[in-house]
Amino acid sequence: MAKLKTLEDLFEHQLKDLYSAEKQLIEALPKMAKATEDTKLRQAFETHLEETKEQKARLEKVCELVGISPGRIKCKAMEGLVEEGEETIEEDATPEVKDAGLIASAQRIEHYEIAGYGTAAHFAERLGHVEAAQLLRLTLNEEQKTDTLLNKLAKGYINQKAE
Repeated sequence: MAKLKTLEDLFEHQLKDLYSAEKQLIEALPKMAKATEDTKLRQAFETHLEETKEQKARLEKVCELVGISPGRIKCKAMEGLVEEGEETIEEDATPEVKDAGLIASAQRIEHYEIAGYGTAAHFAERLGHVEAAQLLRLTLNEEQKTDTLLNKLAKGYINQKAE
C-alpha cells in the first residue's frame, strides 16, 4: 500500500475501504435474509441489499469523480463484522433469539458504515469534492435510515419475542 501523505490520499483510501465493505455486504445480506424467521426483518434485509447495490454503484461514481479506481483492497473491519454475522446464523438458537442476534449484527455493520460514510463525506467537503460529498451524504442518510428501521424492529417486538 502506498504511503498516505495527504488528506486526499486518506480520502481515496477511505473510498476503497468503503467499496470493499459494500461488496462484502452484498454477499452477506442474502444469507442474513434467508436465516431470519421474521418476515419484516427479512424484507428489511432484502430492501437493504438492493440499496447496498445502489450504494456500491454510487461509490463507483464517486471514485470516477475524484479520478481513482475503487481498487482491490479488502476491508478487514467489514470482513470481521460479516464473520460475526455468519456466526450468529450458525448459532444453535431459537428463531426469535437468532432474529434478535441478526439485528444486533446488522446494526454493528450499519454503525461501521455510518462512521465511514460520515468521515468520507467530511473529507470530500474539506477537499472541495462537492458532488462526491453529496453522493456520500446520500448514502450516509440511507445507512442511518436502515439503522433506525432495525432499531424499531428490535425494540418494537423482536427483542421481546426473544425473551
